[in-house]
Amino acid sequence: MSILEQVQEDVKTAMKAGEKERVGQLRMIVNALQAEEKEGKGDEIAALQRERKRRLDAAEELRKGDREEQAKSEEDEAKLIEGYLPEQLSDEELSELVTSAVEETGASEPKDMGGVMKVLMPKVGGRADGKRVSQVVREALGS
Repeated sequence: MSILEQVQEDVKTAMKAGEKERVGQLRMIVNALQAEEKEGKGDEIAALQRERKRRLDAAEELRKGDREEQAKSEEDEAKLIEGYLPEQLSDEELSELVTSAVEETGASEPKDMGGVMKVLMPKVGGRADGKRVSQVVREALGS
């Protein structure tokens, strides 16, 4: 079962349970996944990560504007999206993947970061945020 199909099933379950707020949040996820599919990209995990990041960024901005209730709502949506993402890599697992990619590419300095990222990101497979991955690669390359 694809992530989209799972979310659609969860929408039905939430509707039957009368959970209006959850239905709205789930429908937002369905819309994002359908848009991804329509554009021909079909990368459900990337779409979910983008949506999660948008929610977290929005929550941060709302907090700056003293809009705590709306920020909490955005964070709740981000947490709901996380439930459909694959389990995130631990720091140790990520470090092992980075070390392997650095060795594979023969990278030795910060300017080699692009090559390492190109090899590494498919191995990460959506199990770690790109920002987090690039930070670990930078540390490994000594920048």
